[in-house]
Amino acid sequence: MRARAPASTANLGPGFDVLALALDVYVEVEIEPASRLTVRAEGEGADLADDAATHLAARVAIDVAGHDRMAITVRSDIPVARGLGSSAALAVAAAAAAGSKDPLGVAARADGHPENAAASAVGGLVAATTVRGAVRVVRLPLDPGLVLVAIVPDRALPTTRARQALPHRISRTDATFNLGRMALLLAGLADRSLLSREATEDRLHQDYRNPLFPEAPQLLGQLVRGGALAACWSGAGPTLVGFCDRGKAELVRSEAQAAMAEAGVTGRAVVLVPDLRGLVLGAGAGGGRGDT
Repeated sequence: MRARAPASTANLGPGFDVLALALDVYVEVEIEPASRLTVRAEGEGADLADDAATHLAARVAIDVAGHDRMAITVRSDIPVARGLGSSAALAVAAAAAAGSKDPLGVAARADGHPENAAASAVGGLVAATTVRGAVRVVRLPLDPGLVLVAIVPDRALPTTRARQALPHRISRTDATFNLGRMALLLAGLADRSLLSREATEDRLHQDYRNPLFPEAPQLLGQLVRGGALAACWSGAGPTLVGFCDRGKAELVRSEAQAAMAEAGVTGRAVVLVPDLRGLVLGAGAGGGRGDT
């Protein structure tokens, strides 16, 4: 069985551990019966397949199938440890390729929180949470004229390290601030004429993570000055994303690349389009970017 799942950008500023958006960068997992477990990885994360039994795709597939007699092939274009939901997308695709009837539930348990897995499984803009032990996901309206420009640094930032930077308690004022900004954000993502830079402001995670990527505030500001309507961290980072009109995307990307050079940050700036299909099984799972 073959399955493909898209990358995702989560949090989107104020929607910490709740909001995510699927993107047109993919991981594909193919699983075939075999006499023993093997894992072959191509593309991003290929250097992580030294021990087949500990590879995330293998752990998920074994959990689903109940045995390890399988040959697993992973082909990924999603950068690892960059805040683009690589592990959640891989878990969704691996669970589906192994025959799970609930790949979203499997992936959410493996990832520890549901929003990235929900975007990869369902596609589009989603809100996800856990209700009585089960993942509840809702597709939200998304203006078709919106695309993203992503600043993807060469440096990695593991999610575990990024979460360690967060406080254990927050004030009522900060919680209310985020709720208000999330309302502005959802309205702006549904109708881009309403989207403003204030919509992605946050007091729960982004400022606490700035010491892990000191250039982030400067680059976020440059994304907006370069033409993005709003900008924020992508998941736990260090990738940063700016929401912009399709017609301005290439100009914003060029400005973002120049800002990276000015800040001394190596990496690339790319235009990413929302993926609206989510998880794809079988013959339709082949191919790379382009299905939106």
